[in-house]
Amino acid sequence: MQKSPKSPMLLQVNTRVWLTELSGRLNRRVTLDDIPDRALDEFTENGFDWIWLLSVWQTGSAARSISRSNPGWRREFEATLPDLKEEDIAGSGFAIQGYTVHRDLGGDAALGRLRKRMQQRGLRLMLDFVPNHLAPDHPWVTDHPEYFIHGTEEDLLREPQNYGRAHSKNGPLVLALGRDPFFDGWPDTFQLDYGNPELQTAMISELARIADQCDGLRCDMAMLALPDVFERTWGSTIEPFWPKAMDAVRKTHPGFLFLGEVYWNLEWTMQQQGFDFTYDKSLYDRLRSHQTGSVREHLEAEMDYQDKLVRFLENHDEHRAAAAFEREAHKAAAIITFLSPGMRFFHQGQFEGHQRRISPHLARGPVEEVDEDLHTFYKRLLTVLENNTVRNGSWQQLECVPVWEGNRTNSGFIGFGWSMLDGDRLIAVVNYSPLRSQCYLKLPGAELVQNQWQLSDLMHEMTYMRDGDDLTHRGLFLDLPPWEYHVFRLEKAAPPA
Repeated sequence: MQKSPKSPMLLQVNTRVWLTELSGRLNRRVTLDDIPDRALDEFTENGFDWIWLLSVWQTGSAARSISRSNPGWRREFEATLPDLKEEDIAGSGFAIQGYTVHRDLGGDAALGRLRKRMQQRGLRLMLDFVPNHLAPDHPWVTDHPEYFIHGTEEDLLREPQNYGRAHSKNGPLVLALGRDPFFDGWPDTFQLDYGNPELQTAMISELARIADQCDGLRCDMAMLALPDVFERTWGSTIEPFWPKAMDAVRKTHPGFLFLGEVYWNLEWTMQQQGFDFTYDKSLYDRLRSHQTGSVREHLEAEMDYQDKLVRFLENHDEHRAAAAFEREAHKAAAIITFLSPGMRFFHQGQFEGHQRRISPHLARGPVEEVDEDLHTFYKRLLTVLENNTVRNGSWQQLECVPVWEGNRTNSGFIGFGWSMLDGDRLIAVVNYSPLRSQCYLKLPGAELVQNQWQLSDLMHEMTYMRDGDDLTHRGLFLDLPPWEYHVFRLEKAAPPA
């Protein structure tokens, strides 16, 4: 398999929903073996390096029953699926009963065959790892209750939202529900105790076995296993888990990729723990709130940090981008997000402009019309992202200066460029504001002078000619409507005949 680019492309696919749709088209129950080769070919044609198959692991009846009976969750499911049926509620894919591929998906063997088909196309497989908790009917609850955080009857009475009853080989007991320190527990899970060295050893063994089945893991709420976070949540000290876990996996699987779901400004900390990439929720939040200045500040971070960030506009936890952003702001945010350095993370249904988020508890999604305007936009953007310059080149943010004194609309612009040693250059600039705005975009490079340059807009299929001396001394003049953008390829124009 060829070397992964510096800025790889990842697509998240809701496996159970995808197979439910395929079952409906084929009028029979399907497994991973039934995923058509053409679908895999399309992933490759769209430039993806990684496919994250969400929710492939075995889930059980205990978590599913909780999902179906929880009133708050059920209201959410009914909002997504007005024709909701009991069988649509499969239980959360993050309430894992065992790290074996779900029997309804065809089991481990079917995943192995699918992975081989993906490898033939240069696609890498990413799966889930949930370090914080397990389902109530995971075998460890019965056989190894010492792997979990225990509570008392008083804890259960005082905090029923954070504790639950369980049964083990030693009889009934009270266990803590899986949670983070800022929210109530997830009622379909029990919390693992990383203060127990035997639990850490057992989880590392699980990781090593999972690594035989995929090329990388997206680690759910990865920062919850940090010693200081765990102590703040549960009041007990633990040995660091991630460095030794990753070392153990990479000894037998060199190059195995760990992607961390990370929040609370702990991205750099988790990168130092050994994660190859970490979520960049900060960029997403700043774009959502239209904080153009803070977006620029965020993009000023050191490159060894930015190169390991995962840029996204939606995923299974967030609102759909087409619902969260106004249409033109959505496009502008996508240009900024996916032409920044780091991993480019897309979500199934994003290209079609789907608006309804699908809970990971559901095995069926709503039928939505394709938004042709957004679909066309994303097709063009994916074509741009296939360019080697934006996959492996050098990136830098560019300065946007006022056009005349007193005109401060330049503050609405965000601009940056990509370049290769062979001279190939791309420039992206966005007026990320609700106002018509003007600026000069400063372009570095002594090679610009004494030459004419052709600027080809890769998103709008337009071409402009500009004088290199003017580009160097004043900058590229821009006068753009709200949320407008350009993605230019710069090429030296041929001298006149």
